[in-house]
Amino acid sequence: MQWWILGFAILSEVSATLCLKIAVDRGRPSWYLVVILGYVIAFSCLARSLSLGLPIGIAYGVWAACGVALTAIFARLFLREPLTRTMACGILVIVVGVWLVEAGH
Repeated sequence: MQWWILGFAILSEVSATLCLKIAVDRGRPSWYLVVILGYVIAFSCLARSLSLGLPIGIAYGVWAACGVALTAIFARLFLREPLTRTMACGILVIVVGVWLVEAGH
């Protein structure tokens, strides 16, 4: 159950971050409400997953790796931002690093 909650936290954080970019670029103050709500949900879900026993090193590592990877991919798909081969390699290195942290637990 804690993994599902962490997954929802990650999706909320990525959504909030993408909405922040929209709010900044398009000058729409109403988007900031979505940003705030997304981050509140994200951190609440992260806290809940920790309270259910997920170790902080694992939870935060997965959160960070997935957040970086998904934000870069979705920014490419929806905001037409660059996603170069070098960036993709960096994402891969992050994912492998988090996997190693989790495997070592």
